[in-house]
Amino acid sequence: MKNLLFILCIIVCSIQANAQELTITGTVTDATGPLPGVNIISTGAKYGTTTDFDGIYTIKATKGDTLAYTYIGYKYKEVVVKDNLKIDVVLEEDNTALDEVVITSYVSSSELAYSSRVRNVRKVTKREKIQNNISSQLAGNVAGVQVTKGTKKTAKPIQIRGVSSISAGNEPLYVVNGVPAKEGNRAIYKIKPSKIKSMEVFKSAKASVLFGEAGKNGCVIITTKGYTSTINYDEEYAKLSESQFKKVTLDPLSTFSIDVDKAGYSNIRRMINNGENIPFDAVKIEEMVNYFDYDYPQPTDEHPFSISTDVAKTPWNIQTQLVRIGLQGKEYLNEELPASNLTFLIDVSGSMEDHNKLPLLVSAFKLLVHQLREKDKVAIVVYAGAAGVVLEPTNGNQKEKIINALQKLEAGGSTAGGQGIQLAYKLAEKNFKKNGNNRVILATDGDFNVGASSNSDMEKLIEEKRASGVFLSVLGFGMGNYKDSKLETLADKGNGNHAYIDTMQEAQKVFGKEFGGTLYTIAKDVKIQVEFNPAKVQAYRLIGYENRLLADEDFVDDTKDAGELGSGHKVTALYEVVPVGVKSDYVKDVADLKYTNTEATANYTDELFTVKFRYKKPNSDTSVEMVHIQKNEETVMSADFKFASAVVLFGLKLRKSQFTNNARLSTIIKLAQEGRGEDKQGYRAEFIRLVNATDKEL
Repeated sequence: MKNLLFILCIIVCSIQANAQELTITGTVTDATGPLPGVNIISTGAKYGTTTDFDGIYTIKATKGDTLAYTYIGYKYKEVVVKDNLKIDVVLEEDNTALDEVVITSYVSSSELAYSSRVRNVRKVTKREKIQNNISSQLAGNVAGVQVTKGTKKTAKPIQIRGVSSISAGNEPLYVVNGVPAKEGNRAIYKIKPSKIKSMEVFKSAKASVLFGEAGKNGCVIITTKGYTSTINYDEEYAKLSESQFKKVTLDPLSTFSIDVDKAGYSNIRRMINNGENIPFDAVKIEEMVNYFDYDYPQPTDEHPFSISTDVAKTPWNIQTQLVRIGLQGKEYLNEELPASNLTFLIDVSGSMEDHNKLPLLVSAFKLLVHQLREKDKVAIVVYAGAAGVVLEPTNGNQKEKIINALQKLEAGGSTAGGQGIQLAYKLAEKNFKKNGNNRVILATDGDFNVGASSNSDMEKLIEEKRASGVFLSVLGFGMGNYKDSKLETLADKGNGNHAYIDTMQEAQKVFGKEFGGTLYTIAKDVKIQVEFNPAKVQAYRLIGYENRLLADEDFVDDTKDAGELGSGHKVTALYEVVPVGVKSDYVKDVADLKYTNTEATANYTDELFTVKFRYKKPNSDTSVEMVHIQKNEETVMSADFKFASAVVLFGLKLRKSQFTNNARLSTIIKLAQEGRGEDKQGYRAEFIRLVNATDKEL
């Protein structure tokens, strides 16, 4: 009996030994040396790995498993695991699989162990080109990449196998010329093979290190031959028509709404940093100028803002003058602000899952939460395919509870923006604070696609809701499908402001440095009307504000909506004017009028212009008028004026405006450097770096 038990034990141990998991190591080489980035898969235990820079690998397997070795441009090879724990493999080049060689130089040598490179672009059939050029190039060329079946009209989704798993994941992140693209961006699939310099595939481990959560399914890095328009394929901007010079004798009044939005500058900064082409309509010069802080005096009377004006020679045109009009909103400390009733309206649809959207959004809102007081209340509404409340109104001192609710948010689904707005306003109205700050803060990429979604639909919805006394702040996030035009419309019609947050630095500026202005309105429906003196000015042109122009009669019409001014906000507007007696190509001749006298009056010869302002207090429907007169005095530009003019000229250059007088970028840099001043936050220095980073042929 004892002998029988002994024999059984030997048999069991032998079976266990045969099934024991082994750790195999080895080196993969070719005729010239080690091969980095070779894919090795153990078919039995379903493990996978890649060789490091020296061609060395380690993998777990059991006796009898087959190790499969694959590497682009080399013949496939299999080795059966026996008793040996070290397996060295030599791969042979497969010269018949590839046609055209493409040289790549994207990552450093230390990263090669984690990626596969498409160094050769194979010839594809006409049908393959119709379906998906990117997929066609990767299919069969990169080990660990699976291409699923597509249709004539849809792309073939690419799936990258994980390093330690052969199960397929979701579609990877695409990075075109260093810029991450949104998942499913159909523009990616329109890149022509002839435009592709190289493609690289990173498995999930390395992709996650490089791109965070966005790289969880791996990534495909595409380097093109000067083709950079892909990423802003789905972005939308309101059409702009640049203002022309107007003759004062025919059109002496210029009327417009103020604009405190700053999204235009941070959005352009993102494009420049990513090496993208900048669409003409994305360049909103007034938002570029108003991004920066200027030294205007605080108001000292009963009005909520002060007024400053000055005139100087135009730095890029000796025939014209620049007129600067500056408003400075009264600044309140955080503890002086009334109690806030805030409703966070957060887009959690599928388009928001990128790392620079919902994850950045949550981090940005944490900055706001940390500044809330006990008397403030916060509610959170989210929307995707539908809308819902995830946090009922909560006191501002319960910061942990609010932050926990934010951190639980996940992206997925379609985008019912209209439904979300309806629910957010309903909740804000239910908890309305009389004499308080009642505001919805919408955070989204603007990609609404369910229910009321067009610009006109959203405009009508917001116009209905603003009558409740609830204001609206709109925060834009992300790229690739950013809907600037829609978000600008929402902010304008919702008595609010619009910011674009691309980094935590920008979030700190919006929610930290400019907290009061972002959340607390001190004057609404602020309008400006300038009347130029025809005895001193031949013609004038308002720079920027193309989407803020008003009819002259709108100035005294209190039913006409205009811009809002927040605590501490600054507004700057600039005109270029042609003085009387100066010959300029900008002043065009017109036929004499038969019935209208266009002669200038002999009075007010010491005045250049009169500027009038109308505004309403936040809880009033009746406007108050202010008047300011600018004497006919040209002064030397201050540092602030120089910097503002540098920003204006940069905007004109980006627009390829006809009014730059062929000025060079060096003029912009010189003005900005002379106007940099103290620059405590470094924003002006950053502007100079952006100018230096742009195309020198602008």
